[in-house]
Amino acid sequence: MVNVGDVAPGFELPDTELKMRTLAEFQGKKIVLSFIVAASSPVCKTELCTFRDHWREITDMGAQIIAISNDGPFANKAFSEQNNFNFPLLADYASKTIRDYDVLMPDLLHIKGYNAAKRSVFIIGTDGKVSYRWVSDDPLKEPNYDEIKNNLK
Repeated sequence: MVNVGDVAPGFELPDTELKMRTLAEFQGKKIVLSFIVAASSPVCKTELCTFRDHWREITDMGAQIIAISNDGPFANKAFSEQNNFNFPLLADYASKTIRDYDVLMPDLLHIKGYNAAKRSVFIIGTDGKVSYRWVSDDPLKEPNYDEIKNNLK
């Protein structure tokens, strides 16, 4: 389990343009790392659109938003284009990074073998350590956006 104070596990995942992206490339910035349950699902859309709409405020605090789902890059691309996301949406289709952060939700909707990420948000400081952790077992629950912004200050 990744806890506050731990060094954030690295990753290498494809974005919506099939470019491999790593955690290390964002070093030196605070990172809001959002794991979503499923591209195009209603609550994920609300969450990522909220981050999109607060992009300027978050970047003004020196932070970068990165979203991860275990959908493939093509589903993520359609989702991103439909909603004009202005941050990377990465595909963890093998659920490796989801497992590394210990946020795997197995058998989503009671469908055996249909794994997803628990809705969760980690803030990684410029030192590479986790400064905030929020994980929900309820895929319909949104994170506390004010709490996230307060942690970035």
